Parts: sequence; structure tokens; C-alpha cells
Amino acid sequence: MTAREEVLGRIRSALGDRPAAPPIPRECLRGGVHSPGSPELALQLVDRLEDYRATVVRVGAADDGDIGRAVGDALASREIGQAVTPRGTPREWTGWLADVVVDEGQLSARDLDAIPAVVTGAVVAIAETGTIVLDGGPLCGRRAITLVPDTHVCVVRARDIVQTVPEALARLDPQRPLTFVSGPSATSDIELDRVEGVHGPRTLVVVVVG
Repeated sequence: MTAREEVLGRIRSALGDRPAAPPIPRECLRGGVHSPGSPELALQLVDRLEDYRATVVRVGAADDGDIGRAVGDALASREIGQAVTPRGTPREWTGWLADVVVDEGQLSARDLDAIPAVVTGAVVAIAETGTIVLDGGPLCGRRAITLVPDTHVCVVRARDIVQTVPEALARLDPQRPLTFVSGPSATSDIELDRVEGVHGPRTLVVVVVG
């Protein structure tokens, strides 16, 4: 008898009188109790984001000018006057900044490293997990511009806030380059010390609109 046969024989004898495994329920919760865009979900999202050490700014009106003022104030408080933005974001969102670079795919990683902030939208946000999702589209931009600059300002409209992950996945195109963001980039791998800005922006500012 080989060693392999002996090991497999012992496994068979050990499992020989095991009870039959009960069926595993495969139905998962596909929707929350609150409808997308409800005030309860906005509050839950804000709570989760702040728990992750993100900065949250609330804007009551959905006017692009008001959003731009909130974005400008958030960056001015950090002494940032320059940002990169994807071509699909409304120009009013960055109208209060002194220098705005519109990314058309021409910026290298070195170019992006010289720009202190990025301003984007989000395709959906998940209240239960405090996650914003970017899909690489015109509103969110390519992944590089949201990973290299040190500060990310992301605009989330209330109508795009859902409660659960399955609800969010139903809104997404799985063929797009999806990025799920839950708070600033951070790791605690070394001696359990939290280090921020390891594989993405050190600072995340979320402007919740509506």
C-alpha cells in the first residue's frame, strides 16, 4: 500500500458513518427594506463612511453649482486648488478651483502624481457597507486617476444610494472595470498599525447630494 492509498483510506474510514449534510439555503437577501434614494439610506451611508474615516459633505439641493461650491470648499480647506476630473463630470463641479485638468487618457502615472486631487462622480453607493462604486465611465473616469492623486472627492447623488450589495450589483455592468471604495486607502498589515494612502487616496471626501 502506498502512502497516498493509506491516507485516502484513513479519510474514507473517518468519514464512513458521517450524517448526510443538510441542504444549504441558497436564497440571499436581494433587496433592503428602504427604497433607493430614501433619507434612511443616506443617513446610513454617511454613518458608515464616517466610521471608515471618510469626510462627508451634505448638499441638500441637486444643483451643480451648489455641488461645485461644496467641492471647492472641501478642497480649499485642505489648501488644494488643482484637481483632475474625468471628461463626463459637469464642469460646474470644479468651477471653484483655480486649475482643473480634464483627463482624456493622456496623463501618465507621473503626471497624476503631481496633481493633488481628483473629482469624480459615482455610479452607485451601498448604504449597508459604506461603499461607493466607480465603473470607469465618463462620470467616474479611468481607474488610474482615482488611485494616484492623494485626495479623492466623489459626488454621490441620493438617488444612486441603495441598501444592499445585490441591489448595487444589479445596476452594474460586469464587463466594466469596477472599483469598490470603502473609505480612504488603508492597511494594518504591519504590526497592526493603520497606514493610510497605501494603494489609493489617503483622503476621501464624499459629497452626498439630495
